[in-house]
Amino acid sequence: MSGGVDSAVAAALLAREGHEVVGATLKLWCYGGEKASARSCCSLKDIEDARNTASRIGIKHYVLDEEADFDRDVIDPFVNSYLDGETPNPCVRCNTHLKFGGLLNRAKKMGFDAVATGHYAQISQEADGPVLRRGKDAGKDQSYVLWGLTRADLSFARFPVGSYSKDEIRTIAEEIDLNVAQKIDSQDICFVQGGAYSDFVKQRAGDAPQAQPGNIVDLDGVVLGRHRGVIHYTVGQRRGLGLAGDAPIYVVAIDAEQNEVIVGPESALLETDMVLREVNWVSMAPPASPFSTHTKIRYRAPGMPSLFTPKENGWAHVKFEEPQRAISPGQSAVFYRDDVVLGGAVIHSGAPVVSEASPVVTHTETL
Repeated sequence: MSGGVDSAVAAALLAREGHEVVGATLKLWCYGGEKASARSCCSLKDIEDARNTASRIGIKHYVLDEEADFDRDVIDPFVNSYLDGETPNPCVRCNTHLKFGGLLNRAKKMGFDAVATGHYAQISQEADGPVLRRGKDAGKDQSYVLWGLTRADLSFARFPVGSYSKDEIRTIAEEIDLNVAQKIDSQDICFVQGGAYSDFVKQRAGDAPQAQPGNIVDLDGVVLGRHRGVIHYTVGQRRGLGLAGDAPIYVVAIDAEQNEVIVGPESALLETDMVLREVNWVSMAPPASPFSTHTKIRYRAPGMPSLFTPKENGWAHVKFEEPQRAISPGQSAVFYRDDVVLGGAVIHSGAPVVSEASPVVTHTETL
């Protein structure tokens, strides 16, 4: 129970069905004297909301200290990914390693039959095993961030709110008089409060070369200006470059090893191919040969027709039928067939469609 309305109603629905429900809230992060954002999750206020909700439903509630595991499995990889010039998605790792990793294993050892969360996703039982599907509410569907689960996880998981819309969930919460019925949805990364993600990375790894100033170069390697550290930039970024040219200029790649930000025209952001790592299959066995699928490269992006080709040791190659804009290393690529989540992976790199000269720079701001 995160302290939000979705997990609260998930617990209430299961209790109403007659299940013996125990609420568990993971304490993942210590804010110290910092005030948590209203759009974050896992704050001390959220823990108190979860406790009050459990009391209202009439179930036991426990707070589990998972700070050490969260630091190891989520924060450290988040920081390291930024230092590698990537843009990571920590929520995927949190779901995989904490909510459906440590918590699930603990629940099994304690004799529970399942772990339920407030995710907007659905599970169906098919002839060859459980299958992960999109949630009913397309605007709230969270199947994209659950690609790290396994079929064994699905067998032990429950998503009670996945067959409802968000409005229906809030209505249920009002009907049973839950104090979180109209609580604002969490959107921020819980451990980054009131600042940019790069500022958090700098606090954790400020001495790293990637946090130091370096060159902004065009596609031909010509130096156009200086940057504040590659951790402050992401593929597709246009603002904050301190450059002005005869056409819009975008970040098209980040070379963390050389501490360089590479910029170019918008056309240089278009890519048809990408290399993936850490491939995981949720609803099917690992494929032995290439197959067609729809691949999402962002949470809000639609799945696009593509050809998936498996490689060795969890690597793969995806080729899209049409060029995609700003494929960002570190983000998730998730494979769908209709509403079924087949699996997912981490984007390692893309391959540009074209290599054009950068726009002529007419002004450069200095640091």
